[in-house]
Amino acid sequence: MTKLKYPVIKLFFIASLILLCNVSFAAKEAYYYQIKIYHIKDAEQEKKVDFYLENAYLPALHRFGISGVGVFKPIQKDSSEQLIYVFIPFKKIDHYVKLDQALDKDQTYLNAGKDYLNAAFNQAPFLRIESILLKAFEGMPVPAIPKLSSPKAERVYELRSYEASTEKLSLNKISMFNESEISIFTKLNFNAVFYGQVISGSKMPNLMYLTTFNNKADRDNHWTAFGPEYKKISGLPQYQNNVSKNVTTFIYPTDYSDI
Repeated sequence: MTKLKYPVIKLFFIASLILLCNVSFAAKEAYYYQIKIYHIKDAEQEKKVDFYLENAYLPALHRFGISGVGVFKPIQKDSSEQLIYVFIPFKKIDHYVKLDQALDKDQTYLNAGKDYLNAAFNQAPFLRIESILLKAFEGMPVPAIPKLSSPKAERVYELRSYEASTEKLSLNKISMFNESEISIFTKLNFNAVFYGQVISGSKMPNLMYLTTFNNKADRDNHWTAFGPEYKKISGLPQYQNNVSKNVTTFIYPTDYSDI
């Protein structure tokens, strides 16, 4: 019996290490994100899309096991058309692929969304739907729920898209985020929801991220603090010319948004 003691302990130790490694890798598995952008022409279409999202789509996503869904609208309105942004986090790419099939079998969803889903060709609830698919950065592989104290209507969420001249330069900017920028945002409490590489979209190659603030003054103060920290890395030779275009959109969450 004594001879078996140490081999058994050794085997148990090795098995424990393997289990811990597996758990660690599983915890770091990157999410996939979809951003759906509804283009709408007037208040009537906006009302129809809002009703559908609030009463049919988001509840169906929740039943499918998807939480932390965001619905946002631009703070500055465009006179030509309005936009509604829907952020959907998927734990696995399979969940994204299988979502439409699950919705087709969800009778509660079909009943709640019937006016939207069965709209006539000349009474469409939107002009077009734009879709962007992203993969989370290694530096933040899962999304976060922002911790803010202000009412949703006062909040300022900042959605940024960084385009690059080439795929290699875009990957360089992503490395810059993973190695330095995310830690700065975290240190300064930017309340980021996600950072993601666009793997399907109309502005590739690019990355996108979403930071959140209690209000505009809170947003401005955070970016003032960010400047000196960013200057420490922005001049490094390995990070030059990795952004060709920066598009910043200020949005706020709807009352029925999860985040």
